[in-house]
Amino acid sequence: MRDLFAPMTPYKSEFLKVSNLHTLYIEECGNPKAPAILFLHGGPGGGVGADHRRFFDPQKWRIILFDQRGCGKSTPFAELKENGTWELVADIEKIRTHLKIDHWVVFGGSWGSTLALSYATSHPQFVRGLILRGIFLLRDWEINWFYQEGTSRVFPDLWQDYLNLIPQDEQGNMVEAYYKRLTSENKEVRRKAAKAWSSWEGGTSKLLIDKKLQDGFAEEKFADAFARIECHYFINKGFFNETNYLINNIHKIRHIPGIIIQGRYDLVCPMQSAFELHRAWPEADFIVCPESGHSAMEREIRSQLVTATDRMVTITK
Repeated sequence: MRDLFAPMTPYKSEFLKVSNLHTLYIEECGNPKAPAILFLHGGPGGGVGADHRRFFDPQKWRIILFDQRGCGKSTPFAELKENGTWELVADIEKIRTHLKIDHWVVFGGSWGSTLALSYATSHPQFVRGLILRGIFLLRDWEINWFYQEGTSRVFPDLWQDYLNLIPQDEQGNMVEAYYKRLTSENKEVRRKAAKAWSSWEGGTSKLLIDKKLQDGFAEEKFADAFARIECHYFINKGFFNETNYLINNIHKIRHIPGIIIQGRYDLVCPMQSAFELHRAWPEADFIVCPESGHSAMEREIRSQLVTATDRMVTITK
């Protein structure tokens, strides 16, 4: 088992204005002369943290991280206007050209895998490789599995806390019910909804419940952006014009080296999606972690991700 690289600090951080409304926080770590790798965080709305830098060998990679629209240090905070998948894809291109990067490897987990695939299928000529974890293709059944019925049958105790906030006559569409509250003008209604939504995901993200992780997800500022932005994307079906958009467009990237890493017992993004992606893209390496759930920080997944970033250096030479 391998572990994360030592903590590191950015050698450069800056803000990039990408529209009249939105400004993104960007940081660079590692070796500025090495090949570039882009980290895409989850959520949407999760933001980047110090441990996210540590999946990469700082001697071998120029590591690029940024907070997507509306979260982390990007502004305006928790903003839903002009915040959709294709705006984020365009933002990635603006970052690439701003940093004068010809091509890069893209690394993303959970929603980050959705965004990585969306970007790669739109701009395959700039992608040297893909490392994807906890595959999420943002299809109706995936949303329903986690927010309506599925994961609820494995975590009925945590589900009850998520359910309690919504009156019984609205429980037939939990995403819609939460969206109404997460976009409320009433700050207290919004705060309670954000905490419940985020706590549900934090509590179910590991094979074994991690109370510290769950409490971190429920922290007020983090939850505000995380819950609002996630729900906004999900009620809009990821802003895709067809249900199976990413699988239907996978032929555009099958020539790109890929590594797919999936927890066998991932109840946030079930393994079926990773399996279907691998069937559509058999050239990619498919690694199943037999004792893991969803979180990138589970020991087994962590080890595989660090190994994958090292391998990708050689694969993409």
